[in-house]
Amino acid sequence: MEVLRSMLLALTLTIVVELGVLWLLGERRGKVYRASVLMNIVTNVSLNYYLVFVAFSTLVVLVGEVLVVLVETLWYQPYLHCWEQSFLYSLLCNTTSFLTGQLLLLLLLS
Repeated sequence: MEVLRSMLLALTLTIVVELGVLWLLGERRGKVYRASVLMNIVTNVSLNYYLVFVAFSTLVVLVGEVLVVLVETLWYQPYLHCWEQSFLYSLLCNTTSFLTGQLLLLLLLS
């Protein structure tokens, strides 16, 4: 039960941070926000499930995050119609949410 609660918290924080990043980037289209929420449900839950129940290592986290950026870049593409903008959104959103999560973890452990 604790694992499920932690995964739900991680997903919620990821969605909040990434929607904030999109807003700061000037994105105002609801369809892009909805796409972001949906794809985060898929990618965040999948990656965290894998990390918790299959394998956890620095390399797995790194490879997983790179795969998430690539998947989300492809997911944004139909909404943004620009490869560069899709990649930029995905990279900035995921980097910010990952670093925010790491910072919160450090704060909680100290």
